[in-house]
Amino acid sequence: MTEWIGETFTSDAGWRHLTELVDTGTRMAGSEGERAAAEATRDALAEYARDAGLSTFDIQGWEREASAITADGETVASDDRAVIALPRSPAGAVTGRLVDAGHGLPEEFAEVDCEDAVVIARSDVPDWYDRYIHRREKYYHAVEAGAAAFVYVNHVEGMLPPTGSVGTPEEPIGDVPAVGVARETGARLARRYEGETATVSVDCATPDATSQNVHAELGPDTDEAVLVTSHVDAHDIAEGAMDNGAGTATVVEVAKALAAREGELDTRVEFVAFGAEEVGLVGSSRLADETDLEDVKAVLNLDGVVRGRTLQCYTHGFDGLIDATEAVADRLDHPITTSPTMNPHSDHWPFVQWGVPGIHVMSETDDEGRGWGHTHADTLDKLEPRTLREQAVLLTELAVELADEERSLPRRDTAEIATALEEQDLAEGMQIVGDWPYDD
Repeated sequence: MTEWIGETFTSDAGWRHLTELVDTGTRMAGSEGERAAAEATRDALAEYARDAGLSTFDIQGWEREASAITADGETVASDDRAVIALPRSPAGAVTGRLVDAGHGLPEEFAEVDCEDAVVIARSDVPDWYDRYIHRREKYYHAVEAGAAAFVYVNHVEGMLPPTGSVGTPEEPIGDVPAVGVARETGARLARRYEGETATVSVDCATPDATSQNVHAELGPDTDEAVLVTSHVDAHDIAEGAMDNGAGTATVVEVAKALAAREGELDTRVEFVAFGAEEVGLVGSSRLADETDLEDVKAVLNLDGVVRGRTLQCYTHGFDGLIDATEAVADRLDHPITTSPTMNPHSDHWPFVQWGVPGIHVMSETDDEGRGWGHTHADTLDKLEPRTLREQAVLLTELAVELADEERSLPRRDTAEIATALEEQDLAEGMQIVGDWPYDD
C-alpha cells in the first residue's frame, strides 16, 4: 500500500524536470523559453497522465532593455546588477526630486510629497506592521500620489535588484516608469540624494506575444475535478528555480506518484502548469473564466515549495481544507503548517475569489518576503532533491484526500471572501491596483 512512497523517495522525475526547466533559459511570459518549458512539462506529464497538451492564448509581451538612474548629475546605477526595469513598466525617461517613502506603507505615502517626484520604497514591511504589502500596491500608491517614477528597493543584501510586474495584464499603466534596485543602491540613493534631482530611464518593448497553459489528467472521468497547479513561467533575470520551477517539477513528481494510485482516486485530478503568472495571473484567470467553477472541487496550487522542508498551506478560511491537510499530516506523522489567511497573489486566486476551495502551498523559510525570489539569486543550488521528494509524498497524499468522495469541501460565499479580505486589511490594496472583483 505504501510502495509508492518508497518509489517517490527514490524518484528523479521531478528533479530531472526541474533541471531541464532551469537550463531552458529565460522563461519570461510570452518568450520562446516559456514555450519550450511548457512543451517539456507537457511531455513530462504525458509519461504519467492522459490527454497532455497545451492551450495557447494571446498576451501583451514585455521585453527588457536598458535602465538607469542618475542623481545630481551622477550615474548611480546603469547595469543590471544594480537596477532593472520592472515588467510592464512603460518606457521613458523622467526627472524629479528624489523622495524616500520608507517601506511604502499607505500612511508613509500620505506623509510625503510625491508629486512629480522619483519615489523610492523598500520591498519589505516593518516587523510591527500587520500585513504584507505587495509591490504592485506600493507602485499604485506612488502613482496615485503623483509620482513621476517608482524605485523599488530590495531589502535583501547582496547587490540583488528585485524584479516583479507592475501595471495591468492588458497594458502598462500611465507614464510612470518603474525599476528595481539593489538594497545597497537604494541605501546610497536615500543617503546621498534625497531631495536632489534624479532621472529614471527605462527602455523596453511590448510586442504581441502568446503564452500557454499545460494540461493533463488522471483518475475517473468525472465532471468534478481537483486541480493540482503551478506556473511554468519565470522572470528573465535568473533560472527561476524556486519561483516556480520547483512547483512545476513537484507537479510532475506528484503526477508520477498518483499514476501508481490512480485506482484510489474518486474524483478526476487535472494537472495545470499555468503560463504568464508573473505578469498578472493571466493563464489561471483565463482558465477560471473558461471553466464552470461548480465543477472544481478544490485547487491545490504549488508556488513556493521546496525552498524549506516544512510545507505551509494557506487555506483561505475553508474549514474543509484545514481538516484535509491536518488529516494528511496526522496520517503520515509529518508536520504541515496551515494558515486560514487570505493570500490573493498566486494562481489559486482566480478560483478562490469566487468561493472555490483553494490551498496555496509554499515552504516555511526564515526569509522575510521573497528572499532570493525575483532576483538573480533564484538558482538551482539553493534547493535539494530530498525536499522535493519529501514534499511530493505529502502533496500526493493531500491530492488523494481532496479527491476522496467522502471528503466534504464546502464552498464559501463570495460575500464571505470579500469580508475576510476587508478584515485582514487586504481589500484596500486590491482596490487600488484594480484587483477587487466584487461590486460595492
